[in-house]
Amino acid sequence: MQVKINNSILELVQGDITKQGTEAIVNAANSGLRGGGGVDGAIHRAGGPQIMEECWKIGGCPTGSAVITTGGRLQARYVIHTVGPVYHGGNRGEAELLAGAYRSSLKLASEKGIRTIAFPSLSTGAYGYPLDEAARIAIKTVVDYLKDHPEIGLVRFVLFNADAYGTFETTLRDTQSPLIPL
Repeated sequence: MQVKINNSILELVQGDITKQGTEAIVNAANSGLRGGGGVDGAIHRAGGPQIMEECWKIGGCPTGSAVITTGGRLQARYVIHTVGPVYHGGNRGEAELLAGAYRSSLKLASEKGIRTIAFPSLSTGAYGYPLDEAARIAIKTVVDYLKDHPEIGLVRFVLFNADAYGTFETTLRDTQSPLIPL
């Protein structure tokens, strides 16, 4: 599914984040940038040791923030590592931290002149964020950013399974933003 937001495209696909041909992909990292399971592990395995070496030099990344490395052996030129929150019931600032992770990643892409970027669904795996709530935050944050940042030409959400894709698709269709389906 694709929608147009001003001159930008927001796209949903089901697939593997490590196989995206966007200029940058986003890694659902931990704050120590130490690698891990899920998306993080898949990106490090596919991208090779160069990404981890760069992460060690950076040292860490606070929750809600983002840092950038090269893409190693990935097709994407860059990996933007962002840290989403662990979900603790929703009363500990998780929503703002999750929005911050998306916003920080987009801001870093804008600063680096990156025009195409692919995101996984942040914090919805091991960090336990409810998928429907996370999808609303992700879509709203990205749509709001694209309205004021035409330098980003494409934001793609790469959803790992049909359930995640369906949730993001429903959220995108239900959004109150004036979006134009392509």
